[in-house]
Amino acid sequence: MTVQELHDILAGGERLTLECKKAESKLPDSIWSTYSAFANTYGGLIVLGVEENVKEKSFTVKGVDDADKICKELWNLLNNRQKVSANVLVMKSVEVVESEGKSVVVIDVPQAAYNLRPIYINNNMQNGSYKRNHEGDYKCNEQELKMMLRDANDEGNDGILLENYGMEDIDGETLRKYRQLFKTDHPEHAWNDLEDKEFLRNMGGYGKNRNTGTEALTLAGLLMFGKGLSVRERFSNVRMDYVDYTNIIGEQRYSDRLTYDGSWENNLFNFIRMVLPKLTRDLPRPFKMEGMQRIDDTPLHKAVREAVTNAVIHSDYMLNGVLRIEKHDEGFVLKNPGLLKLPVRAIYEGGESKSRNPRMQDMLRMIGYGENLGSGFPSILKAWHDTRLAEPMLVEQTELMQVELTMQIVLGNNDFLKDFLKELTERQIDILKIINTDFLITTQGIADKTGTTDRTVRNDIKTLKEKGLLDREGGRKDGKWIVTGNGVALLEVIR
Repeated sequence: MTVQELHDILAGGERLTLECKKAESKLPDSIWSTYSAFANTYGGLIVLGVEENVKEKSFTVKGVDDADKICKELWNLLNNRQKVSANVLVMKSVEVVESEGKSVVVIDVPQAAYNLRPIYINNNMQNGSYKRNHEGDYKCNEQELKMMLRDANDEGNDGILLENYGMEDIDGETLRKYRQLFKTDHPEHAWNDLEDKEFLRNMGGYGKNRNTGTEALTLAGLLMFGKGLSVRERFSNVRMDYVDYTNIIGEQRYSDRLTYDGSWENNLFNFIRMVLPKLTRDLPRPFKMEGMQRIDDTPLHKAVREAVTNAVIHSDYMLNGVLRIEKHDEGFVLKNPGLLKLPVRAIYEGGESKSRNPRMQDMLRMIGYGENLGSGFPSILKAWHDTRLAEPMLVEQTELMQVELTMQIVLGNNDFLKDFLKELTERQIDILKIINTDFLITTQGIADKTGTTDRTVRNDIKTLKEKGLLDREGGRKDGKWIVTGNGVALLEVIR
């Protein structure tokens, strides 16, 4: 990290991913709660040797007396299991930056891998696990701890045996429809000849405790194929909800809704099967023939199916929440209980797949729902990009303990983009053009090209981000700008 990069970071003020401490003569004990919080949330920078002026919301570089001593103490404690449950740093995570003859220690704490969380301190998981919000570090509550511990299990959540829930809790008609689809896709499969119970056992929907001999449905079996009453009794904390806000007439709140009303067996398979046609019926279906058969399953339809599947297999059904799917005139919004196991950037890039509910994932994959090996979300992005739609936005809402995916279906060259032009200054449009040709450019570089100040550029970039035209991936040192799908489409409208 250069001195300029350090000052650029400090200029932004203390925030979700930055914590500054004076620490003149020794390593402050307060860094450990921040270390835990950063590791359990999104990662962040701890800067030692900097004093904060709370009233002016500014920082002054004071420096530390002995940087080598502080670094040595830091590494000693990081490798002491009585102090921290795991060391998530590598050598390059700790740097000493010299500024005006003063030494500043910069500690780059990454988000810990899901199978290491929670990261806790003082050998006390219950009281030593922290997370980060805009107010600072806070102790994890019991629900957050339990969620992280569940997520640390590579076997997933949905293999749990549900004692006292057996085949009498399975809705026969739901399972029959699933088996029809399975047989259509796999006509020669040996499982087609099995009785329902054995079929479910092979699919991961029914299991046996080898120690006690107890047999029962798994979480996956009951939620996917259970009778509505049985599902609601066992999982009263979770609801499934579909709401259509399109074509509203007069004082209507919505035009269609699918919720618990007694008209259907409330399990996940039925929910998916009933919601997907409602979501996709208005999507364009260009005329395409394969031999003598018309092909209606377009990339957009596949992407919507993938998105719904993802919401189901990544939900944490142990939390209080709603698996909710909304249809709007401008697109779809999908919400599911639980936070992300992987960083958002890793999900956008693909290549990794860490489902909370791998048995459900297999059940759906066997009937053509869902991609493998982390290719699902990139396939959604590609379908939207190829159709010139605004890029889907995946957001983790930590306060609500849920994930939200917004998929706009307004075409990139529609009038709504032209409305953006009325809200942007010429300079902001120029900044978007500059970044589109040089995604590694610094804010100072943009200021030089536009003949303005660094502060003005930062304010303009903030506006572009708020309007969903621009994003940033990575840090100041090794990050890059990303012009979103809307931003690219807007530039083409200008052209």
